[in-house]
Amino acid sequence: MEYRDLRFVLEDGVATVTLHRPEVRNAFGGAMAEELSHAYRRCDDDDEVRAVVLTGTGDAFCTGVDMSPGAGTFGAPETNFFTASPVRPSAWDIRKPVIAALNGHAVGIGFTLALHCDLRIVAREGKYGVVQVRRGVMPDCGAHWSLPRIVGMERAAWLLLTGRKLTGQEAVDLGLALRALPAAEVLPEALAIAREIAGRAAPLSVAVTKRLLWQSPQLSRGEVERAETELHLHLMGGADAAEGGRAFLERRAPRFTRSVSQDWPAWPVQTSDGDD
Repeated sequence: MEYRDLRFVLEDGVATVTLHRPEVRNAFGGAMAEELSHAYRRCDDDDEVRAVVLTGTGDAFCTGVDMSPGAGTFGAPETNFFTASPVRPSAWDIRKPVIAALNGHAVGIGFTLALHCDLRIVAREGKYGVVQVRRGVMPDCGAHWSLPRIVGMERAAWLLLTGRKLTGQEAVDLGLALRALPAAEVLPEALAIAREIAGRAAPLSVAVTKRLLWQSPQLSRGEVERAETELHLHLMGGADAAEGGRAFLERRAPRFTRSVSQDWPAWPVQTSDGDD
C-alpha cells in the first residue's frame, strides 16, 4: 500500500508509524483507518520489525475524529459495515511491542487507539481524554474493555462518563501513561525504549509474552500458569535460549535467530472472544 495519511519508516528493527494529516492536526479520517490497519499487519508479518513506535506529525498525536463535516460528523452510517473499532488488527493484537509516543493532544479516538498500545509516553503540554460523550456519541475502540484494565473501574467510569481531559502529568498519575516529558523529548524516549527491545530481547520471547499478557485478564490463575509452562517448553532448548546464555557469559549482545513468523507456537489457551 502507498500511504497517504501516515508515514512508515523501518530502521534498526524499529518501525516508526506516524499519523500524518497535519492540515487537521492528524484528526482521524480519510484513509487513516485502512492505512493504519495495513501498517499494523505489515509490522506483525515482517520479522525485520522488532518493535513499533506510533506517533503523530507536528504538535498533536491525533485530535480525534475529523469534525469538519460538522453536524454530519456522526451521521447514521450508509452501510451495514460500520464498526466502532475501525483499525484491524488493533495494536494489542500484533505480536510486536507498540509504544505510543503521544507528542501532543490525543483525544477521542486519538486516545482510545493509544490505549491499545503496550506503553504510552505523553507530552506534558498535551491534553488527553475520551471525550465522546461530550460529542453526543460514546467511547469506541474497545475503551470499555481496555480502560478499566488499565486504571480500574471507578477511574474508568470517571473518565468515560465525564469525557474530561487530562494533562500529561495527570495521565501518568492515573496510570494511563508511563512518563510525561516535554513534547520534544517524547518521540526520542519512545524510540529509545523500542531500540532497547529490538537490540536486546528475543523477538519470539517478546511476542509470546505480549500475547499472554493481553490475554491474561480473561484467564484464571491456573490457565495462566499452564500457558506459561507450555510456552516455556516451546522456548526452552531452542536456539534463542542457548544464545541468551552464551551472550550473558561472554558479555556481548545476543544474536537471536528464532522468528515470530516461522517459530510461533500452537497457542495453549483460548478465550471466549476467540483469541488464540
